[in-house]
Amino acid sequence: MTKKIAVLPGDGIGPEIVAEAVKVLKALQAKGLAVELEYGLIGGAAYDETGTPLPAETLAISQAADAILLGAVGGYKWEALDISVRPEKGLLGLRSELQLFANLRPAILYPQLADASTLKAEVVAGLDLMIVRELTGGIYFGQPRGVRALANGEKEGFNTLVYRESEVNRIGKVAFDIARKRQGRLCSVDKANVLECTELWRDTMNILAKDYEDVELSHMYVDNAAMQLVRAPKQFDVMVTTNMFGDILSDCASMLTGSIGMLPSASLDENSKGMYEPIHGSAPDIAGQNTANPLATILSVAMMLRYSLDEGDMADLIENAVSTVLDQGYRTADIYSDGMKQVGTVEMGDAVVAALN
Repeated sequence: MTKKIAVLPGDGIGPEIVAEAVKVLKALQAKGLAVELEYGLIGGAAYDETGTPLPAETLAISQAADAILLGAVGGYKWEALDISVRPEKGLLGLRSELQLFANLRPAILYPQLADASTLKAEVVAGLDLMIVRELTGGIYFGQPRGVRALANGEKEGFNTLVYRESEVNRIGKVAFDIARKRQGRLCSVDKANVLECTELWRDTMNILAKDYEDVELSHMYVDNAAMQLVRAPKQFDVMVTTNMFGDILSDCASMLTGSIGMLPSASLDENSKGMYEPIHGSAPDIAGQNTANPLATILSVAMMLRYSLDEGDMADLIENAVSTVLDQGYRTADIYSDGMKQVGTVEMGDAVVAALN
Protein backbone atom coordinates (compact mmCIF):
# COMPACT_ATOMS: atom_id res chain seq x y z
CA MET A 1 0.00 0.00 0.00
CA THR A 2 1.36 3.40 -1.00
CA LYS A 3 1.96 5.77 1.92
CA LYS A 4 1.55 9.54 1.64
CA ILE A 5 4.24 11.94 2.82
CA ALA A 6 3.51 15.65 3.21
CA VAL A 7 6.66 17.60 2.34
CA LEU A 8 6.91 21.07 3.91
CA PRO A 9 10.26 22.70 2.99
CA GLY A 10 9.62 25.94 4.91
CA ASP A 11 12.13 28.79 5.20
CA GLY A 12 15.84 29.54 5.12
CA ILE A 13 17.86 26.42 4.40
CA GLY A 14 14.69 24.32 4.64
CA PRO A 15 14.14 23.96 0.88
CA GLU A 16 17.80 23.01 0.31
CA ILE A 17 18.03 20.29 2.94
CA VAL A 18 14.59 18.89 2.15
CA ALA A 19 15.57 18.63 -1.52
CA GLU A 20 18.44 16.32 -0.55
CA ALA A 21 16.17 14.22 1.66
CA VAL A 22 13.71 13.90 -1.22
CA LYS A 23 16.58 12.66 -3.41
CA VAL A 24 17.10 9.87 -0.90
CA LEU A 25 13.38 9.04 -0.85
CA LYS A 26 13.35 8.82 -4.64
CA ALA A 27 16.38 6.53 -4.58
CA LEU A 28 14.47 4.28 -2.19
CA GLN A 29 11.40 4.41 -4.42
CA ALA A 30 13.57 2.80 -7.08
CA LYS A 31 14.28 0.05 -4.55
CA GLY A 32 10.58 -0.60 -3.97
CA LEU A 33 9.55 1.96 -1.33
CA ALA A 34 5.88 2.74 -2.03
CA VAL A 35 5.42 6.41 -1.13
CA GLU A 36 3.99 9.48 -2.82
CA LEU A 37 4.91 13.06 -1.96
CA GLU A 38 2.69 16.13 -1.71
CA TYR A 39 4.16 19.56 -1.07
CA GLY A 40 2.79 22.36 1.11
CA LEU A 41 3.72 25.83 2.38
CA ILE A 42 4.50 26.57 6.02
CA GLY A 43 6.12 29.31 8.07
CA GLY A 44 7.34 32.54 6.53
CA ALA A 45 7.03 31.21 2.99
CA ALA A 46 3.38 30.46 3.68
CA TYR A 47 2.82 33.89 5.23
CA ASP A 48 4.31 35.63 2.18
CA GLU A 49 2.04 33.63 -0.14
CA THR A 50 -1.18 33.42 1.87
CA GLY A 51 -0.99 35.78 4.86
CA THR A 52 -0.88 32.94 7.38
CA PRO A 53 1.99 30.68 8.54
CA LEU A 54 -0.27 27.60 8.44
CA PRO A 55 -2.64 27.67 5.46
CA ALA A 56 -5.74 25.48 5.56
CA GLU A 57 -4.46 23.59 2.50
CA THR A 58 -1.21 22.67 4.27
CA LEU A 59 -3.10 21.50 7.33
CA ALA A 60 -5.37 19.36 5.14
CA ILE A 61 -2.40 17.82 3.31
CA SER A 62 -0.73 17.05 6.63
CA GLN A 63 -3.88 15.55 8.16
CA ALA A 64 -4.30 13.26 5.15
CA ALA A 65 -0.67 12.14 5.10
CA ASP A 66 0.85 9.13 6.87
CA ALA A 67 3.88 11.24 7.84
CA ILE A 68 5.20 14.76 7.41
CA LEU A 69 8.72 15.86 6.41
CA LEU A 70 9.53 19.40 7.53
CA GLY A 71 12.54 21.56 6.74
CA ALA A 72 12.63 24.60 9.03
CA VAL A 73 10.65 27.77 9.73
CA GLY A 74 11.51 31.35 10.60
CA GLY A 75 14.10 33.96 9.77
CA TYR A 76 15.08 37.60 10.18
CA LYS A 77 12.66 38.66 7.46
CA TRP A 78 9.60 37.92 9.61
CA GLU A 79 10.80 38.94 13.09
CA ALA A 80 8.84 42.22 13.03
CA LEU A 81 5.51 40.48 12.40
CA ASP A 82 2.90 40.24 15.13
CA ILE A 83 3.51 37.12 17.20
CA SER A 84 0.21 35.63 16.03
CA VAL A 85 1.45 35.29 12.44
CA ARG A 86 5.16 34.68 12.90
CA PRO A 87 6.52 31.59 11.08
CA GLU A 88 6.92 29.63 14.30
CA LYS A 89 3.16 29.78 14.84
CA GLY A 90 2.78 27.57 11.77
CA LEU A 91 4.94 24.88 13.34
CA LEU A 92 3.28 25.16 16.76
CA GLY A 93 -0.14 25.09 15.13
CA LEU A 94 0.68 21.97 13.16
CA ARG A 95 1.92 20.18 16.28
CA SER A 96 -1.22 21.19 18.14
CA GLU A 97 -3.73 20.38 15.38
CA LEU A 98 -2.20 16.95 14.76
CA GLN A 99 -1.69 16.29 18.49
CA LEU A 100 1.99 15.49 18.00
CA PHE A 101 2.69 15.31 21.70
CA ALA A 102 5.83 13.13 21.81
CA ASN A 103 9.06 14.62 20.52
CA LEU A 104 11.90 12.12 20.09
CA ARG A 105 15.37 13.62 19.84
CA PRO A 106 18.23 11.16 19.57
CA ALA A 107 21.77 12.28 20.29
CA ILE A 108 24.07 9.75 18.63
CA LEU A 109 27.76 10.36 18.10
CA TYR A 110 29.00 8.71 14.95
CA PRO A 111 32.49 7.34 15.68
CA GLN A 112 33.83 9.15 12.62
CA LEU A 113 32.92 12.48 14.24
CA ALA A 114 34.31 11.94 17.75
CA ASP A 115 36.85 14.70 17.18
CA ALA A 116 34.15 17.15 16.06
CA SER A 117 32.63 17.35 19.54
CA THR A 118 33.80 20.17 21.77
CA LEU A 119 34.13 17.63 24.60
CA LYS A 120 36.94 15.13 24.98
CA ALA A 121 36.51 12.03 22.86
CA GLU A 122 36.59 9.73 25.89
CA VAL A 123 33.61 11.61 27.38
CA VAL A 124 31.38 11.36 24.31
CA ALA A 125 32.65 8.37 22.29
CA GLY A 126 29.86 5.83 21.98
CA LEU A 127 27.11 8.28 23.00
CA ASP A 128 23.62 6.99 22.18
CA LEU A 129 20.96 8.97 24.02
CA MET A 130 17.24 9.52 23.40
CA ILE A 131 15.45 12.57 24.79
CA VAL A 132 11.65 12.31 24.89
CA ARG A 133 10.13 15.79 25.14
CA GLU A 134 6.46 16.53 25.81
CA LEU A 135 5.47 18.80 22.95
CA THR A 136 1.89 20.08 23.17
CA GLY A 137 1.55 21.18 26.80
CA GLY A 138 3.48 23.02 29.45
CA ILE A 139 4.45 26.66 29.56
CA TYR A 140 4.52 27.13 25.78
CA PHE A 141 0.77 26.50 25.56
CA GLY A 142 -0.52 27.23 29.08
CA GLN A 143 -3.17 29.87 29.71
CA PRO A 144 -3.39 32.61 30.84
CA ARG A 145 -0.47 34.27 29.13
CA GLY A 146 0.40 37.71 27.85
CA VAL A 147 1.69 41.14 28.77
CA ARG A 148 -0.36 43.50 30.92
CA ALA A 149 -0.02 46.95 32.46
CA LEU A 150 0.07 47.19 36.25
CA ALA A 151 -1.57 49.93 38.27
CA ASN A 152 1.73 51.82 38.51
CA GLY A 153 2.09 51.79 34.71
CA GLU A 154 4.82 49.14 34.65
CA LYS A 155 4.39 46.25 32.20
CA GLU A 156 4.35 42.64 33.38
CA GLY A 157 4.77 39.51 31.25
CA PHE A 158 3.28 36.21 32.38
CA ASN A 159 3.06 32.59 31.22
CA THR A 160 1.45 29.58 32.86
CA LEU A 161 3.09 26.20 33.41
CA VAL A 162 0.38 23.54 33.59
CA TYR A 163 0.25 19.75 33.09
CA ARG A 164 -2.58 17.32 33.68
CA GLU A 165 -2.00 13.77 34.91
CA SER A 166 -3.27 12.42 31.58
CA GLU A 167 -0.67 14.43 29.67
CA VAL A 168 2.15 13.18 31.88
CA ASN A 169 0.91 9.59 31.62
CA ARG A 170 0.77 9.83 27.84
CA ILE A 171 4.33 11.04 27.37
CA GLY A 172 5.55 8.77 30.16
CA LYS A 173 4.25 5.67 28.40
CA VAL A 174 6.09 6.63 25.22
CA ALA A 175 9.33 7.10 27.16
CA PHE A 176 8.98 3.85 29.14
CA ASP A 177 8.23 1.91 25.94
CA ILE A 178 11.32 3.33 24.24
CA ALA A 179 13.50 2.59 27.28
CA ARG A 180 12.17 -0.97 27.33
CA LYS A 181 13.49 -1.45 23.78
CA ARG A 182 16.89 0.09 24.59
CA GLN A 183 18.96 -0.37 27.77
CA GLY A 184 15.99 -0.28 30.15
CA ARG A 185 16.90 2.97 31.92
CA LEU A 186 14.70 6.07 32.05
CA CYS A 187 15.59 9.37 33.72
CA SER A 188 12.67 11.74 34.31
CA VAL A 189 13.80 15.37 34.47
CA ASP A 190 11.82 17.94 36.48
CA LYS A 191 12.14 20.80 38.97
CA ALA A 192 9.99 19.23 41.66
CA ASN A 193 11.83 21.03 44.46
CA VAL A 194 10.34 24.41 43.46
CA LEU A 195 7.56 23.81 40.89
CA GLU A 196 4.36 22.11 42.04
CA CYS A 197 3.49 21.29 38.44
CA THR A 198 6.60 19.15 38.08
CA GLU A 199 6.06 17.66 41.52
CA LEU A 200 2.88 16.23 40.00
CA TRP A 201 4.98 15.15 37.00
CA ARG A 202 7.34 13.19 39.28
CA ASP A 203 4.52 11.60 41.28
CA THR A 204 2.76 10.52 38.08
CA MET A 205 5.95 8.99 36.67
CA ASN A 206 6.44 6.99 39.88
CA ILE A 207 2.93 5.57 39.65
CA LEU A 208 3.39 4.72 35.97
CA ALA A 209 6.68 2.96 36.74
CA LYS A 210 4.73 0.20 38.51
CA ASP A 211 3.59 -0.98 35.06
CA TYR A 212 7.20 -1.12 33.82
CA GLU A 213 9.10 -3.14 36.40
CA ASP A 214 11.70 -4.05 33.75
CA VAL A 215 12.65 -0.36 33.34
CA GLU A 216 14.80 1.42 35.94
CA LEU A 217 13.30 4.85 36.64
CA SER A 218 15.37 7.67 38.11
CA HIS A 219 14.69 11.37 38.67
CA MET A 220 16.89 14.40 38.22
CA TYR A 221 16.39 18.15 38.60
CA VAL A 222 16.79 19.96 35.30
CA ASP A 223 19.74 22.10 36.40
CA ASN A 224 21.67 19.01 37.46
CA ALA A 225 20.64 17.24 34.24
CA ALA A 226 22.15 20.04 32.17
CA MET A 227 25.41 19.72 34.12
CA GLN A 228 25.43 15.92 33.87
CA LEU A 229 24.89 16.03 30.09
CA VAL A 230 28.19 17.86 29.81
CA ARG A 231 30.01 16.03 32.61
CA ALA A 232 29.08 12.40 31.86
CA PRO A 233 26.48 12.11 29.09
CA LYS A 234 26.84 8.36 28.63
CA GLN A 235 25.19 7.76 32.02
CA PHE A 236 21.85 8.40 30.28
CA ASP A 237 19.85 6.02 28.12
CA VAL A 238 16.43 7.71 27.76
CA MET A 239 15.43 11.05 29.29
CA VAL A 240 11.83 12.28 29.51
CA THR A 241 10.87 15.82 30.41
CA THR A 242 8.55 18.77 29.91
CA ASN A 243 8.21 20.91 26.82
CA MET A 244 10.50 23.76 27.88
CA PHE A 245 13.08 21.62 29.68
CA GLY A 246 13.23 19.27 26.70
CA ASP A 247 13.67 22.17 24.30
CA ILE A 248 16.76 23.30 26.23
CA LEU A 249 18.29 19.93 27.09
CA SER A 250 17.97 18.51 23.59
CA ASP A 251 19.88 21.45 22.12
CA CYS A 252 22.54 20.95 24.79
CA ALA A 253 22.76 17.25 23.92
CA SER A 254 22.99 18.01 20.22
CA MET A 255 26.36 19.71 20.62
CA LEU A 256 27.81 16.63 22.28
CA THR A 257 27.68 15.02 18.85
CA GLY A 258 29.80 17.67 17.14
CA SER A 259 27.10 19.49 15.20
CA ILE A 260 23.44 20.29 15.43
CA GLY A 261 23.41 19.56 11.70
CA MET A 262 23.64 15.81 12.37
CA LEU A 263 20.55 15.27 14.50
CA PRO A 264 17.05 14.29 13.36
CA SER A 265 13.83 14.37 15.35
CA ALA A 266 10.35 12.88 15.36
CA SER A 267 7.10 14.26 16.77
CA LEU A 268 4.48 11.54 17.16
CA ASP A 269 0.77 11.26 17.91
CA GLU A 270 -0.89 8.40 19.78
CA ASN A 271 -0.95 6.27 16.60
CA SER A 272 2.73 6.88 15.69
CA LYS A 273 1.87 9.22 12.84
CA GLY A 274 4.60 11.79 12.95
CA MET A 275 6.29 14.92 11.71
CA TYR A 276 10.02 14.56 11.06
CA GLU A 277 12.51 17.39 10.98
CA PRO A 278 16.14 18.25 11.73
CA ILE A 279 16.49 19.88 15.14
CA HIS A 280 18.43 22.87 13.82
CA GLY A 281 16.70 26.05 12.70
CA SER A 282 16.32 27.78 9.36
CA ALA A 283 19.84 29.34 9.43
CA PRO A 284 18.94 32.27 7.15
CA ASP A 285 22.54 33.51 7.24
CA ILE A 286 23.66 30.54 5.10
CA ALA A 287 20.50 30.00 3.06
CA GLY A 288 21.12 29.61 -0.67
CA GLN A 289 24.86 29.09 -0.25
CA ASN A 290 25.00 25.28 -0.64
CA THR A 291 26.77 24.95 2.71
CA ALA A 292 24.06 23.55 5.02
CA ASN A 293 24.42 20.00 6.31
CA PRO A 294 21.52 17.86 4.97
CA LEU A 295 22.35 14.77 7.04
CA ALA A 296 19.99 15.60 9.92
CA THR A 297 17.12 15.87 7.44
CA ILE A 298 18.15 12.67 5.68
CA LEU A 299 18.34 10.90 9.03
CA SER A 300 14.90 12.31 9.84
CA VAL A 301 13.65 10.37 6.82
CA ALA A 302 15.19 7.24 8.37
CA MET A 303 13.27 7.94 11.59
CA MET A 304 10.10 8.42 9.54
CA LEU A 305 10.53 5.05 7.86
CA ARG A 306 11.18 3.37 11.20
CA TYR A 307 8.54 4.95 13.44
CA SER A 308 5.62 5.86 11.13
CA LEU A 309 5.88 3.87 7.91
CA ASP A 310 7.00 0.48 9.29
CA GLU A 311 9.94 0.32 6.88
CA GLY A 312 12.78 -0.52 9.26
CA ASP A 313 14.91 -2.15 6.56
CA MET A 314 14.76 1.00 4.45
CA ALA A 315 15.68 3.06 7.52
CA ASP A 316 18.73 0.83 8.03
CA LEU A 317 19.78 1.49 4.43
CA ILE A 318 19.78 5.25 5.02
CA GLU A 319 21.66 5.07 8.31
CA ASN A 320 24.25 2.73 6.83
CA ALA A 321 24.65 5.02 3.81
CA VAL A 322 25.27 8.03 6.06
CA SER A 323 27.89 6.06 8.00
CA THR A 324 29.53 5.02 4.73
CA VAL A 325 29.69 8.63 3.52
CA LEU A 326 31.35 9.67 6.78
CA ASP A 327 33.80 6.77 6.44
CA GLN A 328 34.64 8.09 2.97
CA GLY A 329 35.62 11.41 4.54
CA TYR A 330 32.87 13.63 3.17
CA ARG A 331 32.13 16.58 5.44
CA THR A 332 30.05 19.73 5.21
CA ALA A 333 31.52 22.87 6.77
CA ASP A 334 29.97 22.32 10.22
CA ILE A 335 31.70 18.95 10.71
CA TYR A 336 34.84 19.54 8.62
CA SER A 337 38.28 18.80 10.00
CA ASP A 338 41.71 18.76 8.39
CA GLY A 339 42.25 15.94 5.95
CA MET A 340 38.58 15.44 5.15
CA LYS A 341 36.74 16.18 1.88
CA GLN A 342 34.67 19.34 2.32
CA VAL A 343 31.49 19.31 0.25
CA GLY A 344 28.31 21.33 -0.06
CA THR A 345 24.69 20.49 0.61
CA VAL A 346 23.99 19.04 -2.84
CA GLU A 347 27.21 17.06 -2.98
CA MET A 348 26.55 15.50 0.42
CA GLY A 349 23.09 14.46 -0.71
CA ASP A 350 24.54 12.97 -3.88
CA ALA A 351 27.11 11.05 -1.83
CA VAL A 352 24.39 9.50 0.34
CA VAL A 353 22.41 8.47 -2.75
CA ALA A 354 25.54 6.95 -4.25
CA ALA A 355 26.15 5.01 -1.05
CA LEU A 356 22.57 3.75 -1.15
CA ASN A 357 23.17 2.41 -4.62
